[in-house]
Amino acid sequence: MVMKQSSKPRDIFIYNTLTRRVEKLNPVHPGEVRMYVCGPTVYDVAHLGHARAEIVYDSFRRFLEYLGYKVIMVRNITDIDDKIINRAKEENRPASEIALQYTVKYFIDTLRLGIKHPTFNPRVTDHIPDIISFVSKLVEKGYAYESGGDVYFSVRKYQGYGELSGQSLERIIAGARIEPGENKKDPLDFSLWKSAKPGEVYWESPWGRGRPGWHIECSTMSMKYLGETIDIHAGGMDLIFPHHENERAQSEALTGKRFVNIWMHHGPLTVKGEKMSKSLGNYVTIEEALRRFDADTLRFYILSTHYRSPLDYSEQALESAKKGLDKVRKIILRMGEGNGDEEAGELEEEVLNHLANDFNTPRAIATLMDAANRIIEDINRGSVSRRFLGGFLRLWRMLGFFQSGVERATEREKRLVEILLDIRSAARSSGDYRLADRIREELNKVGVVVEDTSKGTFAYIL
Repeated sequence: MVMKQSSKPRDIFIYNTLTRRVEKLNPVHPGEVRMYVCGPTVYDVAHLGHARAEIVYDSFRRFLEYLGYKVIMVRNITDIDDKIINRAKEENRPASEIALQYTVKYFIDTLRLGIKHPTFNPRVTDHIPDIISFVSKLVEKGYAYESGGDVYFSVRKYQGYGELSGQSLERIIAGARIEPGENKKDPLDFSLWKSAKPGEVYWESPWGRGRPGWHIECSTMSMKYLGETIDIHAGGMDLIFPHHENERAQSEALTGKRFVNIWMHHGPLTVKGEKMSKSLGNYVTIEEALRRFDADTLRFYILSTHYRSPLDYSEQALESAKKGLDKVRKIILRMGEGNGDEEAGELEEEVLNHLANDFNTPRAIATLMDAANRIIEDINRGSVSRRFLGGFLRLWRMLGFFQSGVERATEREKRLVEILLDIRSAARSSGDYRLADRIREELNKVGVVVEDTSKGTFAYIL
């Protein structure tokens, strides 16, 4: 099977939630894409809904890098939040311990899923001074006000509120209200800084002891690591309102500039039509899923549905994904990996064009599976091109499948192990040996042996 050479597409088009149309990606910095992805709130274990987000944006990042872009990706860790505080009260443990425990677990889950570590993975609690500075500037500019130790953003002072979610201000007003204990002047206003309740974790601020509101963290960390205007802000559709709407308002109020050029949102993972969530109790954890299916099967299952469409979970769908991917595995087992430097010609052009058109992974995978069927036919006839086979497999790897042992050991695992060992070292220094032991045990489960010696701690990747 011989296919002619072709060039890779240069133009990438993505659906922009703000404008409701597919738009060309025009990076602020030529050749470089700056991307912020909303990360987890670490109060519990991650489920397959989180896995969908990680796999979609990991694959999209790999695609951009395959085309030659330098990608600077930020994924935040929300390690202070009402949910974390409530869990800490339930378990009679410090909020910081809860957050550390589930941050470690999240890192391990993403490691096992084959997710490339973000360029930056900032935690909210490491950026409190930056957040206080951001809020202070909004107060100085008249976009925010202090009330009873809380600080709120004045929504009516920002023109364009509701545009991202496609809602009129009147409709938002109809659903707005002031909850008990809130000190805001207008039901529309949202919290930037919350005064600490008795027994809660707090930081000193110009408005007294307190902690950040939910939305301010992402604006602050996005600007710190990516600049005032970024190329892509990504997350689930459930974050469009109020989280991303509020992010946009406070960021553009501060700078007077466009905050995000393209808002990219993925659809929900559902179970029998209902969103998979911890509140509904209908979730499957990443760890549970990986006991039954390997990471490549989960990736195949998730990418076989367009990222903006709902994806309904079922064991049957995963079994079907496994069978589909097994065809490619059989090719590898029978023929090896071929020449990875060889271009795949028309196949590559078709796959990349699908991905450049609003990251259409279902069409790209269908194209690759058609090629797999043709390769199997060629194998049976004894006429397969090993040179073409290398290009075929490289396109799969571009999306994160069949990653080589070298990549796992040098890029993904090594960096994540270093981060986990740093957290473990901090836990031991603070006397939290239970968390330190937990990290060592979890690392051991994924083939990383941790050894404490008089000369320091060493890790061996098996």
